Amino acid sequence: MTDRPLRLLSIATLYPAPQRPGFGRFVKRQMDALAARGDWEVTVINPVGLPPLHFGRYASLAEIPPVETDGPITVYHEQFTLIPRISGRFNPALIARAILPLARRLHAERPFDAVDAQFFYPDGPAAARIAQDLGLPFAIKARGSDIHFWGKTPYALEQMHAAAAQADLLLAVSDALRRDMAALGLPDDRTVVHYTGLDRERFQPLERAAARQLVAAMPDLNVWSKGRLLLSVGALVPVKGQDLVIRAMPLLPEDVHLAIAGSGPEQARLETLAAAMGAADRVQFLGAVGHETLPGLLSAADVMVLPSEREGLANAWIEALACGTPIVVPDIGGASEIVTSPAAGRLVTRDPEAIATAVGELLAAPPPQDEVAQTVARFSWEANAADMADRYAVMVRRG
Repeated sequence: MTDRPLRLLSIATLYPAPQRPGFGRFVKRQMDALAARGDWEVTVINPVGLPPLHFGRYASLAEIPPVETDGPITVYHEQFTLIPRISGRFNPALIARAILPLARRLHAERPFDAVDAQFFYPDGPAAARIAQDLGLPFAIKARGSDIHFWGKTPYALEQMHAAAAQADLLLAVSDALRRDMAALGLPDDRTVVHYTGLDRERFQPLERAAARQLVAAMPDLNVWSKGRLLLSVGALVPVKGQDLVIRAMPLLPEDVHLAIAGSGPEQARLETLAAAMGAADRVQFLGAVGHETLPGLLSAADVMVLPSEREGLANAWIEALACGTPIVVPDIGGASEIVTSPAAGRLVTRDPEAIATAVGELLAAPPPQDEVAQTVARFSWEANAADMADRYAVMVRRG
């Protein structure tokens, strides 16, 4: 080991770009915090998959610049060719082939000390090939759906096993996810829990009544100023379960409203469902909410409800609690590692009646915001980066 900063090459298909600024924002925050320490320099290769013809949503992705400098981090948005819904089996190889020349050139100019992957599939197998070619130790981080979805796909699991066998270190965002990885046959003796971080300056309690008036006055939100407010934060996709919250609305008092923050292909179906349930006037779709607005919206809510089918450890859980808002979520992923007291909220089964009962309990006896926020006091991006820096340094010394 030398006194110079160690150099990390991070392979991350989940990473923001000008055309998709919210995509993989939590990965960027982690990398920013690591680079800010001064003992690690970070370079990111963000593989961007494009079909031969850039149609639909791929048209904007084709406009992503090839390289960006974001503070101390240089991000290379390297393109690779994919065939939507067909090339999943081959994407790790396609990524590796596309980015290997760049990785070799960067390593020759200023050698790296380690490689990591920020998602288990397809990032992990691709990073394994890069690390092997460069002769470097490497780590893979598991975040949830990469294990719960891709782990059920035989061709992906086979490649994940091969990558894990080569990896020096595996990271899981919760202890529950670590156990799920072990159940798939991934090496438990090299897997450690690495919790997510939190922007503590941004996500902190704002007095609920003041926050409610603030978001009610924002023209782009126009949230109801009266009544009690439920909030559900997440992409509008089936796995997030917003339909279950809508189905719970007729079981709750009429002064309870639901605001859904997020965008996605399920919006039309969810709007139709709200009308069918007689709750159209009590359910508001806010669309995608900016990171600057989200803390005020979270503070304004009485309860945050997210009945996902699967999660590793959702940033939305941590951010809501940090703003003093209790959560109602299923006992999935690392939820039981977060909801450890009544102040934090309730763990429920994924059905409208259970959701309505839990929400009713929290509305009847709201826990103090500062007490709720205290349940996630241990989370910060600084703590996240310190843990990663230490573990990666040990990996380099052993490698």
